[in-house]
Amino acid sequence: MTLPPLATAADLAAAGATGTDDALEMALRRASARVRRYTRQDISFVSGETLDLPGGERVLRLPQYPLVVDGSNPLTVVELADFSGIEWTALENRDYTRLGNELTRGYPWQAPTRLMGWPWNRAQGVWAPKVRVTYSHGYAEIPDDIVDIVVDLAVMNLTNPGNLREVVIDDYRQVYASETIGGARLSREHQAELRAYRRPAFSVIPS
Repeated sequence: MTLPPLATAADLAAAGATGTDDALEMALRRASARVRRYTRQDISFVSGETLDLPGGERVLRLPQYPLVVDGSNPLTVVELADFSGIEWTALENRDYTRLGNELTRGYPWQAPTRLMGWPWNRAQGVWAPKVRVTYSHGYAEIPDDIVDIVVDLAVMNLTNPGNLREVVIDDYRQVYASETIGGARLSREHQAELRAYRRPAFSVIPS
């Protein structure tokens, strides 16, 4: 899945950056990749992504934020048996409740003589060992603080595309900031601003 840059050439131009179209695009893509790697988030809106997630607990946390659920973006949650091939579709407000990106398994709707089902001999209120989720996530409009950071990194990439430490011509000497060498890096200030968007490490198995 190829995601678009988190800022546009127009955003760069508004910041006073100049360069060829290819240079601007490359700078934006490199800056966006840095932000996504740090936050562990796609950030851009993604519709209908399917993932297999580890279950076994009462709360199932979807890895990408924010979760988008509406008439055009349904949330589908299917519990998978270990070896039998049986699949069970869980329904919101019947089998689980949703708060933000957390899906909390409820108590059984079946007859009280049966434990809640996966595979009907597990403790009540626990997700199956594996859960397949199809969901939409991300921002239709990228937040301004993320755009600002991507533009900042892209400008640094454009100022030193050759990754030079310094340039000396006769009596002229220019020393580049260390942040621009080897590709612009997130500063501590950038990381502090992005921390609200960052998620903890989480293992997922793409379908």
